[in-house]
Amino acid sequence: MDAMAAPSSVTAPQAPAPAATPSSPSPEDPGSALAPLDSEDYVFVEARHPNRVLEGLNSLRLNNAFCDVVLCCGGQEFPCHRIVLASFSSYFQAMFSTDLMESRQERVSISGVEPQMIGVLVSYAYTAEVVITRANVQALLAAANLLDIMAVREACCTFMERQMDEMNCVGIHCFAEAHSCRELERRSLEYILQHFSTVCRQEEFLSLSADKLTEIIASDHLNVPKEETVFEAVMLWLEKSASRRQSFEKVLEHVRLPLISPYYIHDVIESLGVVRESLQCQRLISEAKDYMLLQDRRGELFGPRTRPRRSTGTAEVIVTVGGEDDKVVLRSVESFDPVTAQWKSLACLPFAVSKHGLVVSGSTLYLAGGEFPDGSASREMWRYDPCFDSWLEMAPMNVARSELGLAMLDGFVFAVGGWEGHSRLDSVECYDPHTNTWYFVESMKMAVTSPAVVALDGLLYVTGGAVLEDGDGMDLAQVYNPKLCSWTEVAPMQIARSGSAACILKGKIYVIGGWHASTENTDKVECYDPKTNQWTMCAPMKERRYRPGVAVVDGRIYVLGGEEGWDRYHDTIERYCEEADAWEIVGEMPTSRSWLSCVSLQVRKDARGACRPGMASDREFPAN
Repeated sequence: MDAMAAPSSVTAPQAPAPAATPSSPSPEDPGSALAPLDSEDYVFVEARHPNRVLEGLNSLRLNNAFCDVVLCCGGQEFPCHRIVLASFSSYFQAMFSTDLMESRQERVSISGVEPQMIGVLVSYAYTAEVVITRANVQALLAAANLLDIMAVREACCTFMERQMDEMNCVGIHCFAEAHSCRELERRSLEYILQHFSTVCRQEEFLSLSADKLTEIIASDHLNVPKEETVFEAVMLWLEKSASRRQSFEKVLEHVRLPLISPYYIHDVIESLGVVRESLQCQRLISEAKDYMLLQDRRGELFGPRTRPRRSTGTAEVIVTVGGEDDKVVLRSVESFDPVTAQWKSLACLPFAVSKHGLVVSGSTLYLAGGEFPDGSASREMWRYDPCFDSWLEMAPMNVARSELGLAMLDGFVFAVGGWEGHSRLDSVECYDPHTNTWYFVESMKMAVTSPAVVALDGLLYVTGGAVLEDGDGMDLAQVYNPKLCSWTEVAPMQIARSGSAACILKGKIYVIGGWHASTENTDKVECYDPKTNQWTMCAPMKERRYRPGVAVVDGRIYVLGGEEGWDRYHDTIERYCEEADAWEIVGEMPTSRSWLSCVSLQVRKDARGACRPGMASDREFPAN
């Protein structure tokens, strides 16, 4: 009767599943084909069989029965079965299945690990169990790593991650890096960055090498309330050992001094002996002061030390203002975050406008001139404050200007050329924000509309523009020196154009897109180096663009919108990488448009904006 009774470990008979058609036996394995199950057959599965096999093997090992190899480590011996070791470790499989000397030896020496850990791992091979503790986890991981026992290695990593805190995360990170545990290395670094304000006061952090310290403080993801916290952590590290003074210059390079309060720099940093004694430290202080003082040249001073850390709640966005689409003049103002590819609405303009100019100084935007929906040119000047998300009317220009060039040069707004309703202008006027007044400066040598205007190193560059009735562009590049009140010419562009966009990147001027009667809209881009007075062609854009918007964010040029041809407007965004000399499409605008203006602006990430209640729709004004 007992023999007929179904054992507890046997699966009860069930309705048979549809039998799979057996595959034909291969020539190499004639017995590989399985016979189909009969309707009265059932599959017998002994659930405890794997455990019983392991228990049996472990019993044989403990009784030294059938053992065919002895592992020797640190004076201790561990009798084992080669087949068991090879079955769970590729290290032993390679050792015993190749022509290595160990494959024929009865005694195999293992070095580089603790003997106790060999015993633990041998026991694991026969029991599938291992006890991981704070005391043995590092030695166990090192042994598992050496013997290529990945399951135990990953279990140790999981254990260490669960035990991680502010006091041990640095040690765990360095240990994981040394043993190539990439996931644990990544997670521990994330923990260090996230809890930096507390971690930086722990003994492990103060014992870091200069290279590892700079790796940590160089991260954009360092979570600090202010950059002063990073400097104070560096000083704690420095004070731990006098020998570290020789490494201080390289470490200080990764502290973002331009983002520290100027009062803190003056009262705390500059007074330190280690700073006063170092010429390189003095250069870094000078760089920070230039960035703080020369707000209108911050684009020229871009670098890793001027980029806000993401934890500070500051993001650099592209603000787009006005423009037109299919002859509809817009009054919308929006911001685009290149990191998140998200758009947000800001306070709309009080009026619809296109063919205007837009500049930024610090956190303040200035809009001047443009063309109203009825075709008339504007004299108006408006200032936008991102803190209050509002526009404030300022003193108007002396002359109405549409299709003008606008640039911010050393604290002053320069309005260049344009169309006043009847003729092109050669006049240039300057706005002083301190007195809220406009005054004329020396006129250009030639009247132009739709020039591309930028400021660089205290000079005003006016490139291209239309001079003939058909709007044909020219290759002329004019330069105004406000200190000498004079205009000069530099090398002409390689392509004559009007309606192009211009920007500054790494001390060079990029002129992008535009129009020429012989070529119509163009995708061509060229770069001017003031040091050599030469223009060079860059990679062309993906699309042809006339009157696009342009802004530089984090060392990349972004070009938005523009016209492909008559009555065809782009809504795409292209980005240029100077190192690769390549363009790529990286996003879309909420609406297609040209004749818009763009600037880059640092804003709080939680800033919200929308059109004010009661204001007219963004698109209700038709253009002439």
